[in-house]
Amino acid sequence: MKQKIVIILFSIFVMQASAQPIFIATRIGKIAVYVHKGSSSATPVIFLHGVYFDHHLWDEQIKELSNRTVITLDMPLHGMSRTITKSDWNLQDCASMLIEILDSLKVSKVIAIGHSWGSMSILRAAYQHPGRFDAVGLFNMPFQAVTTKQKIIFGLQHTLLSFRSFYTRQAASVLFGRTAMAEKPQLLSHLRRTMEILSNREIRQVDKKVIFDAEDASQLTRELKVKAIALRGEEDYLPAPPGIETRVIKGGHVSPLSNPAGTSACVLTLLEALDKRKQ
Repeated sequence: MKQKIVIILFSIFVMQASAQPIFIATRIGKIAVYVHKGSSSATPVIFLHGVYFDHHLWDEQIKELSNRTVITLDMPLHGMSRTITKSDWNLQDCASMLIEILDSLKVSKVIAIGHSWGSMSILRAAYQHPGRFDAVGLFNMPFQAVTTKQKIIFGLQHTLLSFRSFYTRQAASVLFGRTAMAEKPQLLSHLRRTMEILSNREIRQVDKKVIFDAEDASQLTRELKVKAIALRGEEDYLPAPPGIETRVIKGGHVSPLSNPAGTSACVLTLLEALDKRKQ
């Protein structure tokens, strides 16, 4: 118990040491949003993270964008976005949440880059509001509906939540991939820091809403009207989304951490292609 309290306090300290959050009211609840103002007038970039992480997932990629305005946020129940008022939220609400945040910040058009859950939210928002997005980066994105067998496996895994340390290690192995875990054992500490904020009930809730209840989005990727690039790791357990140019780099499912350089290169490629198109 003492160890968990220390980890949570350290996580809050790390968050507060970076840009102070703006708490924006959305249909899901109050979302912690971090705005890093740049000197360039180029289209702002917004980053959304995946399940179990927080806005710090993108720290390495943001370093490459010092001149551009960058927006990050903590997804519902994660990081400092702890005040959630809608109990029956879903992925569509997450997509609407993104638009609400852009409206609140008075950002008319953005480049959106997501990891996993973040990508799932961006895909739905860009499909419904293509005029709000110059381009999207859909990294490590689940797009297929979960099968009954997979739901059973997840349910069995959730029974191990009482053994949190063991559960976290197993989650790290799946998320980062064996090679990345062997080369960068510190990745476990990163996951432990962000994941310990979540209670067992919250982990079950998020997994259900983001993974179990997600509808198949294959058609959305084929019909998307916004310039898009996808990314997946060689050891990612997800296939490439149909209809979208996909880059494959070393690492597992959490490319921004397991292969930050490769992920940054993909981000810069997207931005450079967009800049050339506007010339």
